[in-house]
Amino acid sequence: MSAALEPASGMWGNDLCHRLPVRIYYEDTDFSGVVYHAQYLKFFERGRTESLRSMGIHHAELAAGDDPVAFAVRKLSIEYIRAARVDDALVVETRYLPQQGPRLNIHQRLYRGAELLAEAEVQAVCMDPAGRPRRPSKAMIAAWTPYVTPAPPPR
Repeated sequence: MSAALEPASGMWGNDLCHRLPVRIYYEDTDFSGVVYHAQYLKFFERGRTESLRSMGIHHAELAAGDDPVAFAVRKLSIEYIRAARVDDALVVETRYLPQQGPRLNIHQRLYRGAELLAEAEVQAVCMDPAGRPRRPSKAMIAAWTPYVTPAPPPR
């Protein structure tokens, strides 16, 4: 067995979009076999976390650093378009839009093949341990700037 078996973390495309595959398990569904609406939040969170990780930004390191910071979701809007079901293979797409001070603007979509299932607009805030908003460090800005796109592509 491999000494370091790591979970899939997705990949960046030339279009400045991070794509993370996710599988729908029985535990993700409600009594009707459809994915429970709150699960979409988890899929989008995984997409954001893995895209940041691939940039070299790790939540645990940010919290444990000399100048600790964390991200908190300030605003979230989700449009549910189609239902996902058990065993579906999906892809979370994550795009970073221009930053505004301590706010990081993120656009996400969830696809089953070419079929759009859900779309989210997320505003995350960089904050200090006391919960006060603060500007991200120059290192963080430098890490995500190459991945910023001016706007999400049209549907």
